[in-house]
Amino acid sequence: MFYFTNNSLCEFFVKSFIFTTNSKTQIVMTINCHGQLIDLTIPKVMGILNITPNSFYDGGTYFDEKSILKQVKKMLEEGATFIDIGAYSSKPKADFVSEEEELLRLIPVITLVLKHFPETLISVDTFRSHVAKVAVENGACMINDISAGNLDPKMMETVANLHVPYIMMHMKGTAETMQSLVQYENLIKEMLLFFSEKVAQARSLGIHDLIIDPGFGFAKTLGQNFELLNNLELFQILELPVLVGVSRKSMIYKTLNTLSEFAGNGTTVLNTIALLKGTKILRVHDVKEAVECLQLTNKLRDS
Repeated sequence: MFYFTNNSLCEFFVKSFIFTTNSKTQIVMTINCHGQLIDLTIPKVMGILNITPNSFYDGGTYFDEKSILKQVKKMLEEGATFIDIGAYSSKPKADFVSEEEELLRLIPVITLVLKHFPETLISVDTFRSHVAKVAVENGACMINDISAGNLDPKMMETVANLHVPYIMMHMKGTAETMQSLVQYENLIKEMLLFFSEKVAQARSLGIHDLIIDPGFGFAKTLGQNFELLNNLELFQILELPVLVGVSRKSMIYKTLNTLSEFAGNGTTVLNTIALLKGTKILRVHDVKEAVECLQLTNKLRDS
């Protein structure tokens, strides 16, 4: 694991790493979910379950027990390893949701899912430490934090005490302000420095299972999103599994001049590119298509 302390050192390692990205050497990556070791050397799919009224693609779709269970059953049968449940939309300028309301939305759904599908590995999409704690106490096995601890200084300490895997995403500001915080001198270098500092902080607290999410669409312009995708293999220098979430996002539907509901094919294209550049988890709305991406890219590597 490399920890960068300044831009010059980061640039040196990035330039050096470019010459080794085609190496056949692989780092064995496993995470511990409720005592079950998940091998991420073989990429996995994380299905999205938004239980919010205002998420950008499927907001308000899963609002009762029947629709929730139907969707979870579908995603599990199609091959999802994880189900990521979110009760607070992180789309730009999303409405504020109190901690109490987030828990009222979230905990009954976790309980419902585990009652009917007890083996489900549930990730919870939250940036609040108390919500993370209550969610894990009720059966969740992973925390997915869009802010990497920046929106709640107690988050990393809480995750360390919970002994669960932690997904750290890159963003700047909040959902309300991130669209104005897109100024970078060097996007990739600054992101690698961000993650290096966050990983060092997490390790110092005793968090063992870490996953990196570059945060497509968060504090990044359309062009920066594609720059990030084009350089995604460089994040392997962190020696941690990378999660990519581009499912039906604006970088796809704005480029194609369409709507999110017609961005499924574009999502498959970008997911395939992400896998070829070393991604270990695809976070998606459409599990079947993502699993097919895994199957085909795995076959390509095996050949």
